Amino acid sequence: MSEGMLRMYISFAGMGALILSALLILFARHKLKGVIRFVVSLLAYGLLVIGGFIIMFIVLSGPTG
Repeated sequence: MSEGMLRMYISFAGMGALILSALLILFARHKLKGVIRFVVSLLAYGLLVIGGFIIMFIVLSGPTG
């Protein structure tokens, strides 16, 4: 597998983490209460940070040769 294809799949994982975090945040705010809401929100914000770092790394690492 080439470096470009590997970076594409890694960026898909980052985008998936961002989408999943958005859905979890909406679910936690509208449907959950109490400690479960806090745990799901914490997981969602963790995914948001991880997905953001992945996308930032892919974008700032520049083009492949």
